[in-house]
Amino acid sequence: MDRVCEPELMENPLQVKAYAEADFFDSDEAFVNRIQEILCGLHKSPDSETVIFDLGCGPGNITEKIASRWRSAQVVGIDGSQAMLAYAKRRQGVLSSEPGNLKVSYLLINISEIAKGSYGFESSADVVISNSLLHHLLDPNQFWKALKYLASPGAVFLLRDLRRPDSTQAAIDLQKRYLAKAAPILIRDYLASLHAAFTVDEVREQIQLAGLENLRVFEVDDRYLEVNGTI
Repeated sequence: MDRVCEPELMENPLQVKAYAEADFFDSDEAFVNRIQEILCGLHKSPDSETVIFDLGCGPGNITEKIASRWRSAQVVGIDGSQAMLAYAKRRQGVLSSEPGNLKVSYLLINISEIAKGSYGFESSADVVISNSLLHHLLDPNQFWKALKYLASPGAVFLLRDLRRPDSTQAAIDLQKRYLAKAAPILIRDYLASLHAAFTVDEVREQIQLAGLENLRVFEVDDRYLEVNGTI
């Protein structure tokens, strides 16, 4: 199945609301657990000196989980959608009134701007994570350029994304398996995302072109791919 790109940013109010209010608890928790597993394997434990960037953070659900798991770390969610970050900041405001404030901040920046080095960050990242951003990008090479700009030498990286199935029918089968009772807008977007996603071989080519030889790419279950390693 050929790749069919989808819009890079989610700005439609109904679309943003559907994603912000959807229940992704299990998959988000599994992603954060995977980060912890990788960090433990490298004998690393985030502390007050650790900076963690969440690229394509959307409404901040995973960003918050990371900040809650490692409360002393500085966690920064980055997204190019103002509408998505409005939800993230609204939730951040609620969390700030609770005991033991989470160290979370959000930045409105497009990946292409980061890739060009046109935004000055106060510090580079010790950990960079990204969940379901890559398939949104018209030019995925911008992502890998941005990663190299953001990450400090030896930074830990984890990406999870959908991978493109072999056919439209295979995409429909995945939708019926995992989103049979989802809202229509989520079903529509899920099918579009599967068509826009990359294969493992395509991501391997992207990484090789970017000179990120330490990163590994592999399939995860029947619909995801994972990239991890050190920068």
